[in-house]
Amino acid sequence: MAEPAVRVPGVKVALSTASVYPESTATAFEIAARLGYDGVEVMVWTDPVSQDVEALRRLSDHHGVPVLAVHAPCLLITQRVWSTDPWVKLQRARSAAERLGASTVVVHPPFRWQRQYAKDFVTGIWRMADETDVRFAVENMYPWRYKDREMLAYAPEWDVTKDDYRHFTVDLSHTATARTDALAMIDRMGDRLGHVHLADGRGSAKDEHLVPGRGTQPCAELLERLAVTGFDGHVVIEVNTRRAMSAAEREADLAEALAFTRLHLASAAGRPTRVPGP
Repeated sequence: MAEPAVRVPGVKVALSTASVYPESTATAFEIAARLGYDGVEVMVWTDPVSQDVEALRRLSDHHGVPVLAVHAPCLLITQRVWSTDPWVKLQRARSAAERLGASTVVVHPPFRWQRQYAKDFVTGIWRMADETDVRFAVENMYPWRYKDREMLAYAPEWDVTKDDYRHFTVDLSHTATARTDALAMIDRMGDRLGHVHLADGRGSAKDEHLVPGRGTQPCAELLERLAVTGFDGHVVIEVNTRRAMSAAEREADLAEALAFTRLHLASAAGRPTRVPGP
């Protein structure tokens, strides 16, 4: 029997609920189901539904779209979501992931002004990771820039590969903003790369989160590398659609991102195979 011409790897492609902002978490589930995403990553933010495990479970069941990851509320605008204590936030994120069947909690390194949290962060993440099967995947960030000035806003490091974590998330919009080599970063992460936020960027001081293929980041090369190295995490489309002029335009961008991702995963996983003649 001839082998299939293309082998599609088992990597699941999820939609971040942040990708539909300013639309709701519920809208993200609807779009993910309609476009054929394998699941969603829930960004826990000010939308009450994103904070409510039972509401998320109902959305997941209704649309047949599993929650594959939970993004803990680490942003400036979510400093009071689920608590003002960052460790309580992570405990609640872990509980939500366990109850929803998600495999990963995404967490940012602390802000520098969270001094005690930053001081204990590396050992604390290890301690929490030892208490669950859920992965705590720490995400690379970037320096903040204004004109010619640069501020290091994250601690211990925005480049999380300089510290010892069990699992990492790589975000290619963040590598663009940091103006760092994304492929070199994932080489440093090695087999501890557990999660991917796929987006693009052009090196602006702003965190752009462009649709993959519209910037300068090696999105295709990253996907091809994942496909041939036995990557066992998820690829999450986390793009900015705030400037979409209509729901149809937003959905077209998210369909393009999904097609780009699956194309490059498949093209590397199975090059065209010559079918033997009779």
